[in-house]
Amino acid sequence: MRKWGVWILVAAMLLAVPAFAGPALKGKVAVVLDVGGRGDLSFNDMGFKGTDQAAKDFGLQMTEVQSATAADYLPNIRNLARTKQYDLIICVGFLLGDALAQAAQEFPDQKFAIIDSVVDAPNVMSIVFRENEMSALVGALGGMLAAYHGYPYVGVVLGIEIPVLYHFEAGYRFGIAWGLEKYKAHEGLEALPNVGLLYVYTGTFDDIAKGKAATEAQLAQGAVAVYNVAGPLGIGDLEAITEWHNARGTKHGPPYYFGVDANQDYLGKGVHALASGMKRVDVGCYDAVKAVVEGTFQGGVVSLGLAEGGVSISGLQDLIDFIEFGIAGGALKRSEVYETVANWATNRAAIPYWIWEAVDELEKGILNGTIQVPTANTRDEMLAIRAQYPLTR
Repeated sequence: MRKWGVWILVAAMLLAVPAFAGPALKGKVAVVLDVGGRGDLSFNDMGFKGTDQAAKDFGLQMTEVQSATAADYLPNIRNLARTKQYDLIICVGFLLGDALAQAAQEFPDQKFAIIDSVVDAPNVMSIVFRENEMSALVGALGGMLAAYHGYPYVGVVLGIEIPVLYHFEAGYRFGIAWGLEKYKAHEGLEALPNVGLLYVYTGTFDDIAKGKAATEAQLAQGAVAVYNVAGPLGIGDLEAITEWHNARGTKHGPPYYFGVDANQDYLGKGVHALASGMKRVDVGCYDAVKAVVEGTFQGGVVSLGLAEGGVSISGLQDLIDFIEFGIAGGALKRSEVYETVANWATNRAAIPYWIWEAVDELEKGILNGTIQVPTANTRDEMLAIRAQYPLTR
């Protein structure tokens, strides 16, 4: 599945893709972002990316509304709906759920979609993701890497403690435990490797300094990698990992950065970013707009997991697909593309191939139903999963 040796050629092909002007404008769509905002190269940027692409493909005018505080959510949605000009209003983020529930009742003829929350209304398409599935893959990779490199921990830095993030944590815990079992079997060990999990909820999605501080603490305790489950805080996570390497004069190898939502493997020119748990918010937004355009829109819940292409662990094609995303976001220069792909390839090639095959095995098991990844939607459910997979040393 993962072949090494074609990265530079494929990256070069990226530069030759022509622009597509798109059809004449014939409607309007709006996207309302939560307080995390644009520039996170993750959740909010993905919501914008998918809506923007759909608008271009289907000839729609797109309006973007940024929420400065939580108090802005309901007024922002109301102001858009009152115009009666928008074919669809998309709310990006669990935090907008309560505001949309109220607005959907006030404007029953307006079509809405929301990412990461379920609003029970006939005019709302609720798009949720099985984040536990792709986080299990990232966790399995992290667990095996910790055992292989002799690190005592795998790390994760999370944002606000909400149900969506419980999905990530639950899957990550399961994946680490699965990966340690796989490592034990492959190496013929009598006992599981002594690897634990370091995790922290920072209580924020926009305080980059808190992400950096949390990552520094986990690196000091021996985390082989830190998984960003806090959007913009990943910038701080990667800063901490980069500084750790710089202080020791190392370039490749652990500790690694695990990205989230978008493919973030290009960050830092691919030097320390090894893999990303991809949650295709862009696909969810795009498909919602497409449903309105094609007349198939209906209220209800749409659940996207591995089988639907809604979540995945990053690979070569994802890196290539998202390099332009990184360039547009100012995180990468076009002149750095070749170096970035080469760095990423060096990191991946240094890991035993059987570890990548084991991640593929887990993915196939989830897809064919032989492996069930737990999830949690409440604190009590999350506490039960923590008890089942304590991952303490």
